[in-house]
Amino acid sequence: MNTTSLPVADAPGIRPTPAQRSFRADVRALLRSPRVQDEVDRIRRLPPGDEPGLLETYRLLGERGWLAPSWPEQYGGLGLGHHESAVVTEEMILASVPDDAHVLSVDIVGRFVLDSGTDAQRTRLLPALARGEQIATVLFTEPQAGSDLGRMTTRAEPDGDGAWRLYGTKVFNQKSGFADTALCAAVTVPGPMPGIGLFLLPLRSPGVTIRTLSNLTDDAFCEISIDGVRLTRDDVLGEVDDGWRLISELLVLERTGVDFHAKIRHWLDSVADAVPDALRERYTELDARLTAGHALAWRMVAGLDAGHADPVLAAMSKWYVTEQAREVARFGLELRGREGLLTNQDPDAPDLGRVERALRYAPTLTLASGTSEVMLRAIATSHLELL
Repeated sequence: MNTTSLPVADAPGIRPTPAQRSFRADVRALLRSPRVQDEVDRIRRLPPGDEPGLLETYRLLGERGWLAPSWPEQYGGLGLGHHESAVVTEEMILASVPDDAHVLSVDIVGRFVLDSGTDAQRTRLLPALARGEQIATVLFTEPQAGSDLGRMTTRAEPDGDGAWRLYGTKVFNQKSGFADTALCAAVTVPGPMPGIGLFLLPLRSPGVTIRTLSNLTDDAFCEISIDGVRLTRDDVLGEVDDGWRLISELLVLERTGVDFHAKIRHWLDSVADAVPDALRERYTELDARLTAGHALAWRMVAGLDAGHADPVLAAMSKWYVTEQAREVARFGLELRGREGLLTNQDPDAPDLGRVERALRYAPTLTLASGTSEVMLRAIATSHLELL
């Protein structure tokens, strides 16, 4: 299905300003242009094992200040708000532009550095990320600990003069083979509730080994071994032992649900032309759920622009939106039939295998940025006070 036919309605309760509507229209026009869609088509045809890194599309957005529009102009942005950042993410996904490197580099690592880094760190890292010239990734998850920071074993040992040496293994990180820098969490003070530091780790350093891991998606996971890499105080993000607070506060910004909603919405819209009358009611129900998820996600964005990040709303948005993924993917398969299982390498695959890809990606959305179980626990404890 031609992505240019996909509409984007305002989320319920959200009333963009004329300037914000104009910004969306300009971003959409660029992302639906032949130059960008030619790159999208090439990427969608890549065989298994090949994945995109830096894209020309990122550079096109970056040279206009659109890749990180909420960042100050001195760091490559436009000094706009979270609304415009969410617009870029949403429009990229709806135009089938791969967004993983953008989310990692700009929405997570870049946001951490912008909010908690020093002026020197911002100047060193942010402009290249905003121009789409470099990629950054995140190293939190570990083989035996998962995303449980309390069980983390990667350690940072003092090495004199405010320096540290890092030792440990991180897994299930993406784009590390393309990235220049990683935001790495490590234990600085051992104990039942360990002190955690966040470090800006140059991934091309001696002592860093990157190994690719197979997985369901088209984007490789990596295992990274860190053996004694020496980092200075200039590589520490925020206070040395303040990682718990920084991660807890800033990961809320990742859980708006805008990106997850856009992915699932794109899957549903891509099969809308194949819905028979007998399944129209079910399609309408799925459409209504996604509309509700859209409202939750953009309510979160509006809160960020108003200066308050609600962790419970973030958990609700992330949980509710991603729980729709598998049902939408299965609905797509029901509509396409057996041909929906064909991959992008089969000439008979409808829409270059979009349904087959959705079936592989859907389970991962309930794991990324905090599992559904973690989100439900946050809602139960912080909002419902059940635990």
